[in-house]
Amino acid sequence: MKTKNMKKKMLLLILATTGLFSCKQGSKSEEGAGAVEVSNSKEKGKGQKLLSNPVYKFIDTQYKYVDAAGQHLIIENSLPKGGLKYTAPDGKVYVYAVFWTRITNETVNPFTLTIDFPVDSFEFPSSPERYFKILIPSDTMTLEKVSLFNYGLSNLKPFLDSAIHKPSSLKRTINPNESNVFYFVILSYKGVNGTLRTGLNLKGQDLFYRINDKVIACGKINLKDFTLQK
Repeated sequence: MKTKNMKKKMLLLILATTGLFSCKQGSKSEEGAGAVEVSNSKEKGKGQKLLSNPVYKFIDTQYKYVDAAGQHLIIENSLPKGGLKYTAPDGKVYVYAVFWTRITNETVNPFTLTIDFPVDSFEFPSSPERYFKILIPSDTMTLEKVSLFNYGLSNLKPFLDSAIHKPSSLKRTINPNESNVFYFVILSYKGVNGTLRTGLNLKGQDLFYRINDKVIACGKINLKDFTLQK
C-alpha cells in the first residue's frame, strides 16, 4: 500500500514539475512575443523621429513619381495655416488659408513647370454656395519659414487686395537635385464645412490641384513617362 502511495506521489510530483516547466516555456514565449512588439515600436520610433523634423510636421501629402530609369520627382503638400478673415476692397469678407508645395527634382535633367488659375471662383462640391479662389504669391518660400505665422508669407493683405480679381500663374525651372517651394493662398467665401486640405499632383505631364473634393486641372510639366510610385 505504501509502495502504491509512493508511486502516486512520485507521479504527481512529475506532473507538477512538467506543468511548471511548461508554464515557464509559455512565459518565455510571451516574452518573445513582447520582444517582437518592442522591436516594432522601435521601428515606429524611427518614423516618429523622422517626422519630428520641423518640415515633416507640416506636410500633409507626399507623392513620389518614378520613370523607367528609376529617376524620381517628389511633390510634397503642406497643411494649412491662417484661417483668419480677410476683407476685400469691395467689403466682401473671406477666410484665407496659406499652403505651400515643395517639388524636388531627383532626375539628371532640369524641368519646367507652369501653373495657371483663372480669376473665376470654384464651388466646393460638398459645400454648396461656398466658393473659393486660388492665388499664388510671388514671395519666395523657404523651409526655414515653416514654423512662422502663415509660413512666413508677409504683406498678405496688400497682395490679396491687388490679386483677388486677377488670374494667378507660376512658372519655375527646377534643376537636377534641387527643390523649389512656393505658396498657395486659398480665399474662401463663407468658409468651408470641415477641414480644408489641398495638394498638387501629377498625371502624365498634367498638374492637378485638389482642394478637398474638388480637383482642378492647373498646369503642365515638361517631363514624360513618370508614374506614381506605389
